Amino acid sequence: MIHESARIYGNTKIGRNPVIMENVIIGYPTANLLGSETKHLKGAVIGDNAVIRSNTVIYCEVEIGNNFVTGHNVVVREKTRIGDNVLLGTNTIVEGNTVIGNNVSIQSNVYIPINTVIEDFVFIGPNAVLTNDKYPLRKDYELKGPVIRRGATIGANSVLLPSIEVGEGAFIAAGSIVTKNVPPWKLAIGCPARIRDLPEELKVLNRVRK
Repeated sequence: MIHESARIYGNTKIGRNPVIMENVIIGYPTANLLGSETKHLKGAVIGDNAVIRSNTVIYCEVEIGNNFVTGHNVVVREKTRIGDNVLLGTNTIVEGNTVIGNNVSIQSNVYIPINTVIEDFVFIGPNAVLTNDKYPLRKDYELKGPVIRRGATIGANSVLLPSIEVGEGAFIAAGSIVTKNVPPWKLAIGCPARIRDLPEELKVLNRVRK
């Protein structure tokens, strides 16, 4: 089902059994393409069984796998690649040129900047902020977001600085400010975050979103 108020741009491809709600925009053109004839736009690719809630905007040159689910008011910018079984919560922003793996759950109000990598089975809690610019407006710097490895958990209201790597299975406690790499299967907690041993009962892979 695609609501009559949804707007689909260009050569967008949508898989089987979609639910696309009011005022959704898919394949939205980037700034350099605004004003171009829509038939010439590349559009986006979305797999089967998508549920895309109202006022979500997905730009052109985005590729998304099967069983994609959004909350309301989500933005996914151009050249982003998203795998299967991914949830993007309400008001989440993915700024583009980002890779998100399979079985990833990203809760509401999360900010993900350009050039970020999020691997499979990652959980990111509400209001987490990832960054990609060490010196905003002060000096030239190659924008590079964090790399979040397989099965890591990022707690609510966490802040991750540019270029850091969160290792496989690592756990970032809620409200932490992460300024350096976190080794696999370790706990990062505090402001700035300190590295601690992860309790044994938490050394398990995140569950697949239902």
